[in-house]
Amino acid sequence: MTKPKNKYMGIICIILSAFCFALMSVFVRLSGKLPTIQKTFFRNLIALFFALFILKKDHIPFRITHKSNRPILFVRALAGTAGMLFNFYAIDRMVLSDASMLNKMSPFFVILFSFLFLKERLTAFQAITVICAFIGSLFIIKPSFSNVEFFPALIGFLGGMGAGLAYTCVRYLGSRGEKGAYIVAYFSAFSCLFCLPFMIADFQPMSASQLLCLLGAGAAAAGGQFAITAAYTYAPAREISVYDYSQLIFTTILGYILFGDVPDRWSFFGYAVIILMAVLVFFYNNVWHNTDAKKS
Repeated sequence: MTKPKNKYMGIICIILSAFCFALMSVFVRLSGKLPTIQKTFFRNLIALFFALFILKKDHIPFRITHKSNRPILFVRALAGTAGMLFNFYAIDRMVLSDASMLNKMSPFFVILFSFLFLKERLTAFQAITVICAFIGSLFIIKPSFSNVEFFPALIGFLGGMGAGLAYTCVRYLGSRGEKGAYIVAYFSAFSCLFCLPFMIADFQPMSASQLLCLLGAGAAAAGGQFAITAAYTYAPAREISVYDYSQLIFTTILGYILFGDVPDRWSFFGYAVIILMAVLVFFYNNVWHNTDAKKS
């Protein structure tokens, strides 16, 4: 049982992380009409420096612990890079809170991919929440050829899927002894190398303000990563992860103030469905499931 003080610290850290990731989205949008691949490169370049600093500070060698983990590490890096590219594409072309919410489908994809690839047990309740969350996402995507945001929304949804697959790989790698800082460093280095040739081929000159925005996006993302890592050292994910959805509040407020973004009623309904499913999963993991376990 987590001590109340530690749990409160975990909640504070995860809300701080949500704010940092909302800031990252804002900086990505503020950087203007630059290629998505260019934005992704600079965002991950900053993350790479932070990760390498941690590796050096903690005397962690930049090498894989087990060679058998190499394919999974590659899939994590590829899926994470694709997820980030898709998320940034959606951020530039949608209401900010809509793009953020589609990316928050990732925890439900973790449940699905953990069942498919890690052979973890999938209960009927979990399956229902995944299906309902998918239905909620349709209210945000609004699949229709007359909807100009349909394609960006679909790409944003695929970004959440990519992130979910990446997090599933992280879960596997963590259980196989790989250090978190090394996983982040490997992913960041892979992403930069992946983006580099495409960025060179279509490089767009940047103003000082655009460069500062991209550096700000990288710094905000690094801050979010540190905060969420700290959060999970105070309390397990199942006890505090639901508070990560506070990012929706921050992106809605910042999107309205800075860009005049106003989600429509269908999007708000979709938000409500997805958050309700997240809350039900939270109670399932912390109350109902625990009660069942005690009885058995």
